[in-house]
This record gives sequence, structure tokens and C-alpha cells, in this order.
Amino acid sequence: MFKHLADYNEGEEINTVAKITSSQLRLSQSNNNPFLIVQLADSSGEIKGIYWRAEAGDDNVFSAGTIVEIDGRRTVYQGQAQIRIYSMRVVTEKDGYDLSEFVKQAPEKSDSIEEEINSYVFEILNPTWNRIVRYLLKKWKDNFFSFPAGKSNHHAVQGGLAYHTVSMLRLAKAIVNCYPQVDKSLLYAGCILHDMGKVIELSGPVATQYTVEGNMIGHLVLIDEQIFLAANELKLDTKSEDLLLLRHMVLAHHGKFEYGSPKLPQLLEAEILHQIDDFDAGVYAITNALQHTKPGTYTDAIKSRDGRRFYRPTKDEALDQAKLLE
Repeated sequence: MFKHLADYNEGEEINTVAKITSSQLRLSQSNNNPFLIVQLADSSGEIKGIYWRAEAGDDNVFSAGTIVEIDGRRTVYQGQAQIRIYSMRVVTEKDGYDLSEFVKQAPEKSDSIEEEINSYVFEILNPTWNRIVRYLLKKWKDNFFSFPAGKSNHHAVQGGLAYHTVSMLRLAKAIVNCYPQVDKSLLYAGCILHDMGKVIELSGPVATQYTVEGNMIGHLVLIDEQIFLAANELKLDTKSEDLLLLRHMVLAHHGKFEYGSPKLPQLLEAEILHQIDDFDAGVYAITNALQHTKPGTYTDAIKSRDGRRFYRPTKDEALDQAKLLE
């Protein structure tokens, strides 16, 4: 029985099985020898690995989605945990490993998430927004409730997209209860649709990669296109203000040009959507890092939080009792 990646401490020798989620072959600046940088994952989390004994073509042998048995040592470089890999071999079907063992799951069941999201759909009273949301949820149902919300930054687990969505809807509900001037229907529709383009942008929950459409277009524009196509299919007025507002919600939800948003929020609801999207992603990323950090120590640098490290108090009952995210 192999230990999980997160169970090893700094300096400890490692022998375990993990899934490669990304792989890059590079050349050493000192001697021009090839080395391989891999991202390794199992049900406990992810960690970078460096394989200095790589050969040309090893990035094809040890490609994303491959399950490998590794021997190495856990080290820390520039504040980030990593594995110095001594040897690595591909695990075959004869070894009896199930790929699903290495796919992280969202902390809530997809059927309960689906039921809860559908309950919010009933509260979208605007007929244009309601029909489009229903149409696209039905069209992309299987992918929407199984895909991750990202490749690595946040909610990068099977079912993470729907889990992120329902978490945002819960925040949105609290906000509309505090601020009656907010259009609940528009905000709920925006929450449900804002990241749905990721079912096209990403390859799926196993060894997630960006698709060609994801790289060249991106999920904001992809879901805008889906909304427009849905309106056409449903014979709705594509020049109506209702459709314009909904399209603006998804196109502006990243909030800043430098975050890939083609437009900045120009609606109160669009600004709120951006804020709760970033809020939920941030809480998830920080919580996930803290859950893999010993009490009384700091997390590794969190890229999505400007590279900051967060401290885990020696006594943190709320975190101890929280569901393990990844």
C-alpha cells in the first residue's frame, strides 16, 4: 500500500504511485542535458517533480494522464515543495491500478449539487434568462457536473465546476438578502453560466488540459457564443436588452483586463459576480493549501493569491472540521 503524496515530509524518501497531470522536457543551462518537470497528483493533492535523468522523448513516455511509480525525495526549493525523482516507471494495467483512484473529487456529491442548482433556476424569474439557463444546463449537463473549474488554480477536481457554481450561488443568495436593489434573477443566471464555457475550454476531469478552443478563444467568449446560439435556437430576440445584460455578465466576470476580461463590469450585478467569483476561488485555494499544511507553519506560496503564504494556527477547530477539498 503506497503512501499519498501529502503524507511525505521534507527530506523523506518517497516511493509511491501518482498521476502525471503535466510534463515538460527542458535542457539544463549548465550542461545542456535534458530534464523533465512533471506535476504529480493523487487523491491527497499535487506536487511538482524534477526528473534529472530524463532522456529525449521522455515527455512523450511520461505525458499528462500517465500513472507512474516514482522513487525520490521530497525537498523544498524557493519555498515550494517538490520531489527530486530518482527513477520513474509507467504503471500498466497489469499492476491493477484504477485511474479513478488518482482523480480528485469535489467535497460534495454531484447529485445533491445538481438538485440545489436547479432550485436556484426556479428563482430566475426573467423568462429570457430562465430559458437560456435551462437550455444550456440541459445541453451540457454531463460535462457541467463532472468537469473541474480549472486545470490547477482552484476547484481543479472532478465536479469542481458545479461545486464552484453552487458555492457562488450560496454567496449570491446571502448578498441579495442584504441588498434588495440587486437583480436576483440576473445574478443567479450569471453565477450558473459564468464558467460554463469551461466544458469546451477544458478536456475533462482526468489529466485536464486546455483544448484548442480553450487556448485560442477562452471560456468567457465561448459561453457568450453559447448564450447567443441558445437564444437563436429558442427563437428569442437576440437584440433585446435582456440578452445584452446576460452576455455582459459572463464577458465581464473576470473583472480586469489583465485577468483576461474583454470588458470591465458595467452593471452592479456584474461587479458582484466578479467579486464573489474571486472570493470563492480565493477561499478555496487558501483553504486547500492550509489543509495540507501542518499547524504552526505556513503554506507554500499560492500563485493565485499573488504568491502569498498563509499561516495555519496551532489551534484551528473550524479548519480541522472542514471537508477536505483535495
